[in-house]
Formats: sequence, C-alpha cells, structure tokens
Amino acid sequence: MSRWQQLWDQFAAATGRRLHGGKALAVGGGSINTTYVWQHPEQTLFVKLNRPERQAMFAAEANALRAIAKVQAIRVPLPLLWGVVEDASFLVLEYLPLTSTGDWRQMGVELAQLHLKGTGDRYGWSENNTIGATPQINPWSDNWGEFFRDARLRYQFDLAQRRGGHFPKAEKLLAAIPELLNHQPTPTLVHGDLWSGNAAFCRTGEPVIFDPASYYGDREVDLAMSELFGGFPAAFYEGYNATYPLGAGYQQRKTIYHLYHILNHFNLFGGSYQTQAQYMIEQIL
Repeated sequence: MSRWQQLWDQFAAATGRRLHGGKALAVGGGSINTTYVWQHPEQTLFVKLNRPERQAMFAAEANALRAIAKVQAIRVPLPLLWGVVEDASFLVLEYLPLTSTGDWRQMGVELAQLHLKGTGDRYGWSENNTIGATPQINPWSDNWGEFFRDARLRYQFDLAQRRGGHFPKAEKLLAAIPELLNHQPTPTLVHGDLWSGNAAFCRTGEPVIFDPASYYGDREVDLAMSELFGGFPAAFYEGYNATYPLGAGYQQRKTIYHLYHILNHFNLFGGSYQTQAQYMIEQIL
C-alpha cells in the first residue's frame, strides 16, 4: 500500500471523508519538509511530509496553529490530521491559496490583537517544538529574562559549541540577560518564527500566518523577528502600533531577540552567521 493510500485511509477514519483518487502536486514549502497540494474533486488540501521520526514536530505545529486559531484574531491554516505512515510523518492542513500582496496594515492590526487577547500566566509552552529544524525547548518559567537566557540563548550557544562555533563572550552575555530583559512583559502567545516567509494573504486580501514555533513569551519577539531577513512593509508596523504600541526599550531588546535567530541560523547553515552573531553580542554588551 502506498504512503498516500495509508494517509487517506487514516484521514477517512478520522473525518469520515474519503479523498482517495486525488492527485498530489508538489509545491515549494521551505527547506525542511516536502510539501504537496492534494487535489480532489471534493476538497483541496495542503500536505507536509517528513521522515517518520519527525512526527512530534508536526504534532507541535498543529497544536500551535490550533492555539492561534482559538484566539480568533488572525487567520491560520487549520490542521486537520497529523501522524505517521510507513515511510513518512505527515501534517494535513486546510488549503489556502496565498499571495504576497494584501493589506499589510491589517496584518499588523491582527497580530496586535493576537498579542492582546492571547495571554497566559507563565512563560513557556506545554511541549517542546522546533525553530526551523532545530529543537526549541519550552520549560515553564515565571521569569522572562531567565527563560530567554536558558531556553533560548544558552541552548543555541551549547549547540553552536558542539558544531565548532566559538563565542568568547557568550558567558558574559548570558550573565547580563536577566537584567537586560527585566521589563516584565505579559506572557503572550507568540508566533515565534514570524519572518516574511511565514506570512501572506488569501486572495481576498485577508492576512494569514503559518509555520509557527509558538510559546508564551514577550510579544516583542514577533516584532523583532519580522524585522530580520528583509522585514515587513512599514504599514505592518503602523497597524501594529496603532493597536498595541510597543513599549520603551524595544529598540535595545530586539537585538537580543535577533541574536537567537542568528545563532540558530549558524547552527543550521554555518558560514557568516557566526560573524554576525559576534557583532550582535558586542552590540548588546
């Protein structure tokens, strides 16, 4: 039995809908997963595939999408089924035809609404997930500075050391983080990996975000990430700040939040990201 037959047998058992006999169209969906649009006369769906041992990654993604959807602030593709077949893990999502053009100001407004409404009591998340292909640990914590120091930066520095990275001032930086991040942000449901490749629009212009690495943290991590790798249009930030203005000190803190992603890129891709991380460490200190 083929992987697709196994997958759609599971889908039929879970939903009562039989979508056998469709066609899998391979599409671009990032460098981590193999992605397809499943075309069937009754329904079109988006399917991600990876190695069988990556099924926990898809389960965590599905749980994050459900959490964001529950806030009812900004649209995400709804997860419909996830699991494993003989030779692959899979995630089946609602299919949303997407475009890069739309109302960026409204995107900012709706992200701000997610941050306003999606609050929690502690920092962290109910499970570990991934940032790109890297594990992201999410222990519960009452202290934001300590959480970001240990679960984000220290974890990445430890990975970097194992792959030959050399950051002489890492310990000095880590010692300073709790004081640099002592602004006591409200624990907020964040997307966690909000760069331009993870935001788009339905053909109606409605904003959509996807591929989350969610947890409860400082809302500023989403804004900081949105400024990396090309950034979002100015209208996005205008909409966000009109709805939920950023507080004093964000311009200094965002370099700390950028460092997490640059260290992760070093761990994933190596190369010049080590030099960029070193420069950021000097800036922060």
